[in-house]
Amino acid sequence: MIRKILVSVNHPDEMGHHIFKSALYLAQATGANLKLLHVLAVEESDNSYPLTLRNPPEQKQQWQARKKPDQEFLQAMTTEAIAIGVPTEYSQDLGRPGHIICDTAKAWGADLIVMGRRGLSGMSELLLGSISNYVFHHAPCSVLVVQGFT
Repeated sequence: MIRKILVSVNHPDEMGHHIFKSALYLAQATGANLKLLHVLAVEESDNSYPLTLRNPPEQKQQWQARKKPDQEFLQAMTTEAIAIGVPTEYSQDLGRPGHIICDTAKAWGADLIVMGRRGLSGMSELLLGSISNYVFHHAPCSVLVVQGFT
């Protein structure tokens, strides 16, 4: 039985909405609660140094700049889900997305993780890694990977 669905959304874009709508449909059908999660990867940066190599004030400033639009997106999705009767909460974190998704699923007691994929293949996936692949192999529950648009 599915009672708790963790929804990993990366960016406030069309794919993020698609992932959310897929999870929302499942939550309505099963009576599950949703938890929306956005993880800012430590590697995500607008300049050449990863967030982990910066000085703390600079790191905090960039985190705050990136956090606001994503938080607004999470809040809008949460409001939409609650409006149709699906209990929903959200959180944001900074770190290694695959690890944080799995840790959050375990701590929250998720029955299902719903997430998308970047569409990497071949050498790109080998060199950069795949968050969805990591989660698929390390999650404490079932994982639904939502495909992008064709």
